[in-house]
Amino acid sequence: MEDGDPRAMDALARMRDVWANAPVASSLNGAAVRIAGFVIPLERVKDEVSEFLLVPYFGACIHVPPPPANQIIHVVSDKPLKNVQTMDAMWVSGVLKVSAGESSWGRSAYRMQAKATAPYVFPARK
Repeated sequence: MEDGDPRAMDALARMRDVWANAPVASSLNGAAVRIAGFVIPLERVKDEVSEFLLVPYFGACIHVPPPPANQIIHVVSDKPLKNVQTMDAMWVSGVLKVSAGESSWGRSAYRMQAKATAPYVFPARK
């Protein structure tokens, strides 16, 4: 099928609906977590980012379709992050909430008020 084929468009619309309503892990609601992912800035003022999506793999949300909502966390940082670029790998710590959100980059099923962030450093090979 071609990209513009009505059958392809219908299949994509059905897939996006399923992904937007992907089941969440309600047991994580209120859990204090530390999780790594890739940053998609949502709110940027000069060189500071205060809101972003945390996505599970490089390129997610930039290339469509975005991951399922249950793989995206909308993060609001207590302290704006300086010099963070799109797709930077980060550790984020805070309390996770099951809370649906919508952005131009995709739908999130979780929200976190970040208490701490740090660049993700890939482990050295032994």
